[in-house]
Amino acid sequence: MLYFEKKRFVIFFIAIIFILSGCAAKKTHVEKIYDVLENVVKKEKTFEEQQNPLVTLEKKEKELYDQIIGLGMKEYDQIVKISDEALQLTEKRKEHMEKETNSLKESEKEFKKVADIKEKITDTKLSKSTNELYDIMMQRYQAHEVLYKEYSVALTYDKELYRMFKNKNLSLDELEAQINKLNGTYKKVYAANENFNKLTEQYNEKKLLFYKMAGLKLNK
Repeated sequence: MLYFEKKRFVIFFIAIIFILSGCAAKKTHVEKIYDVLENVVKKEKTFEEQQNPLVTLEKKEKELYDQIIGLGMKEYDQIVKISDEALQLTEKRKEHMEKETNSLKESEKEFKKVADIKEKITDTKLSKSTNELYDIMMQRYQAHEVLYKEYSVALTYDKELYRMFKNKNLSLDELEAQINKLNGTYKKVYAANENFNKLTEQYNEKKLLFYKMAGLKLNK
């Protein structure tokens, strides 16, 4: 009889340890949001990696454009060669932009997990901070969608321009019209990019504020 009582006590003790350890491991709603936000950073690593290559390609393409403009039609063969090089660069720019956009889509998919968790936060100030953080980030994703669309249009117009350069019968009016169209599109690209960067800064500020209010450590 003593053996069975001892065995029952051991099983009961193990069960208590299991329950307590389970409670200790259970994360708070704030900690769950923290995990999501840190995962978002990881999801956007590919996005960050596209920035410098894109800028480099844009500068190289601008140099090629300047070379083409500086050449006369007597150097047609050279214009064709440079235009083909520029067309290759536009394709590379497109590849980087696609990677950037796909990275942000993965980021958005992860970030949306915050939507359900934030509704369970009972602290008024933390709840307000989380809602503001969420709204700004969703605006940021929308802003990048606009940027992506405008940049895609600009790339299409760039390709059209370089193909036009390869046309011996290209008129000055046609060239001027295409350049004006490109300039108008790039104004939209710059405006969209500026808005995206502004929202990114606001998100980072709100994220830092949320971490401080929640007593969380900010991973840089």
